[in-house]
Amino acid sequence: MARRDELPHPEIALIEEFTAHLALERHLSGNTVVAYRRDLTQLAVFLHRSKRSLASVTYPMLRRFLAQQATLGYARASVARRVGAIRTFYRWLAGRGGIDVDPAALLGRPKVINRLPSVLRPREAAALVEAPLEVPVPATGDGGRIYREAGIVLRDRAVLELMYGSGLRVGEVSGLTLDRIDLDRGRVTVMGKGSREREIPLSDFAVEALREYLTGGRAALAPHGGSPDLFFNRRKGAMTPRDIRGMLKQYVDRILSGRRVTPHTLRHSFATHLLEGGADIRAVQELLGHVSVATTQRYTHVSRERLFAAYRLSHPRA
Repeated sequence: MARRDELPHPEIALIEEFTAHLALERHLSGNTVVAYRRDLTQLAVFLHRSKRSLASVTYPMLRRFLAQQATLGYARASVARRVGAIRTFYRWLAGRGGIDVDPAALLGRPKVINRLPSVLRPREAAALVEAPLEVPVPATGDGGRIYREAGIVLRDRAVLELMYGSGLRVGEVSGLTLDRIDLDRGRVTVMGKGSREREIPLSDFAVEALREYLTGGRAALAPHGGSPDLFFNRRKGAMTPRDIRGMLKQYVDRILSGRRVTPHTLRHSFATHLLEGGADIRAVQELLGHVSVATTQRYTHVSRERLFAAYRLSHPRA
């Protein structure tokens, strides 16, 4: 296990300077910055234990570090991301004159199997997002508890409708504030990866769910003194991605027992169902907030797989 406290101060300072560059100048997402910091810390500790520093590393040493990662059992995708972090770091370091020769220039990434995203059927997605409507709310007992439980049901339905009906990332949902919801126009404005803002339409179901939550549920969960956040957890704090994943799992266990469904599964389903319904791929790209249409194109493969599966199941001579 790489321990940051093993590193001398100059190494820590160099990593922090680089990650500040990623966040402030390149506007990468917070999760990406955290992942790159972790990757470089692992490399720095590996080098420190070999009496080397980030600035004195050689190409063979980088290869040894990546070989160790594979030996430790890290997935190809994780190793590939570390290669990306290392190459980005050394390009930055060379560009600012910290090294004369980029030792990572010849590093190649391991091939990663491009798995197709898992997708729900339309009826499965509908059953999942409507599952909160089936949750019984206590009719008797402590009034405050009844009020809170009713608010949680309305909150859960609104969150699920946003993820499936508008294709939002889990972090985009947890980061929503009141001013970013426009129910009259049926729009939601989100801050996506790289601090890129986009406006997305709300489905009629999402508008209804949000309106009911705002009028009959949010006040039961919001902290005293007010807060701009849209969604709250049981502790009256802003709902986090972890809270949303835990909430979703409860409904998945109830409706789709045995299935692995994550918030991103709902986003995948949103994109696939749009394309299957005839939406233009460029429009789907904009809705998802993808920089490259190539990222969106993998959903066309999902649709094609379903088409072939339908043919094999339905045609008498398939």
